[in-house]
Amino acid sequence: MNKIKVLIADNYKLNRDAWAFMLNSDPRFEVIAECSDADKAVELASEKRPDVVLMNINIPVFAGLEATQKIRRKLPASHVIGISIHSQPSYAKKMIQMGAKGYVTKNSSREEMIQAILEVNKGNKYICEEIKNILSFQLLDQDTKEPGTNSISKRELEIINLLKEGLSSKEIAETLFISFRTVEVHRHNILKKLKLKNTASLVNFINSSAMFF
Repeated sequence: MNKIKVLIADNYKLNRDAWAFMLNSDPRFEVIAECSDADKAVELASEKRPDVVLMNINIPVFAGLEATQKIRRKLPASHVIGISIHSQPSYAKKMIQMGAKGYVTKNSSREEMIQAILEVNKGNKYICEEIKNILSFQLLDQDTKEPGTNSISKRELEIINLLKEGLSSKEIAETLFISFRTVEVHRHNILKKLKLKNTASLVNFINSSAMFF
């Protein structure tokens, strides 16, 4: 099996060394390059063509957000994971909008970092548990005039986000390891709670709402 080639872009050498040691100790991964600024990250990505780029969103010269956008435009086969001290969902959302496939905070565990790399390497999106939990609490606690959002469960929120990514019910079932029928039931309940008629109206509602990631 080919190793997953990783580029590390972080302005702190201690972070780069720690991540490189962790990944190179695992036979599934190979750190092929590392750098401390965004210009170099784009240059190295173009030269080395990594499978996955670990990108500190606060990396200097120009932000990791812009570097992510440039890498994704030049190298659509290279998947970027944003890494940050920020646990606000808005940072994760912006990083995904710039083309990143994943987002983890520096509170994430070694196991979660590895899981993120494996998932984005397969073409999936990965958002760390810390961000997901914050989103869930916000959804439950927020006082909003939007119909039915306070009654949306955590599982339904996961399905909403996967629908937003364009996944079918079958693909959602495979992603969440649940049955196709269970996904269909959740979709029906989501539409009922939000007082919407169909999936198209649900997607429009999600895109216009700050409630959903």
